[in-house]
Amino acid sequence: MIYFDNSATTKIWPSVLSTYEKVANEVWGNPSSLHHLGQVAWNLLQQSRKQIADLYGVEPGEIIFTSGGTEGDNWVIKGTAFAKQQFGKHIITSSVEHAAVRNAMKQLEELGFDVTYLPVDDEGRVNPQDVQDAIRPDTILVSIMAINNEIGTVQPIKEIGEILKKYPNIHYMVDAVQAIGKGVDSMVFSDRVDFATFSGHKFHAPRGTGFVYKKRGRQIAPLIAGGGQEQGLRSGTENTPGDAAMARAVRLVQDGQAESVQRERAIKHKIIEHLKQFDHVRIFSKDDDSFAAHILCFAIVGVRGETVVHAFEEHDIYISTTSACSSKDEDTTSTLSAMKVPKKVAECAVRVSLGDQNTLADADEFNRVFDELYEGFKKIID
Repeated sequence: MIYFDNSATTKIWPSVLSTYEKVANEVWGNPSSLHHLGQVAWNLLQQSRKQIADLYGVEPGEIIFTSGGTEGDNWVIKGTAFAKQQFGKHIITSSVEHAAVRNAMKQLEELGFDVTYLPVDDEGRVNPQDVQDAIRPDTILVSIMAINNEIGTVQPIKEIGEILKKYPNIHYMVDAVQAIGKGVDSMVFSDRVDFATFSGHKFHAPRGTGFVYKKRGRQIAPLIAGGGQEQGLRSGTENTPGDAAMARAVRLVQDGQAESVQRERAIKHKIIEHLKQFDHVRIFSKDDDSFAAHILCFAIVGVRGETVVHAFEEHDIYISTTSACSSKDEDTTSTLSAMKVPKKVAECAVRVSLGDQNTLADADEFNRVFDELYEGFKKIID
């Protein structure tokens, strides 16, 4: 089997799973309890928080545990809106955000907030000048993803941050779900980013884990009210085994980051060079540092994406349409549509997303199978 759908989810690492099982069996007290079992759980939770914070050079109190990227996105967006609405109701985002951001914005619009959706160029990238031009006296939040989940565009996070230094009262959020372990830490944790969201299952941690980086001093309303856990910002009994396992996964992915990114870029390059040979193939992801190393989006024009996905699956190769989170819905081409790619072409797009377990041999096999499939698709596209 060749698994090329790592942007949808990753397989939990054995040592991470071992950590989860050990903590679940041995440290099962509630971290909020006053007795010894609770204190042991509390201490482990804080150790896990500090481990993540130390790896990124931030304070432990700036790491808030969540259930994943969708919760994190919704919390930061709505929490900012609710906390700052007396100062304004204008939010700026891009037209290529993940559904968790896009749909949270739509909910706020229904509540009377005004959202500006910035256009992108033909590579799916926001122009920082457009951010500058969109800022108003009542702007309270700018939310731009770090790496696009559909085609892999790296957004100009630092450049936008430089602009926002002139507006210290505007919250700046980065959806970093596709960015962890991909060589862009300095961009995500730059001095002007106020919030960044992460999802554990994207980097070999258990599903249902995640964290938000919240810069010290930034005010945000809780999304989940209850017993006051996570500094009163995210109530609910903490997922101690999941968070401990996630902290281990963060350390492991950081340790192997440089080698992994280099290998992913080599695999991507090999596949792109092969795909360039075919007349009916359109490649949307560039083979340079302006795009993430692990995401490759292309289309066999004339063959719908789901057809291509299932054809590869018959050869035990697993890819996806442009976004696994919306691949079963009609809205599957948001980024390509924003890039003004014709709908008939966008519907043919598929995504190859690489992980640290993939090899150049996987690329060779993918290319071999592609040749076979393309030959069979000729009767459709010619």
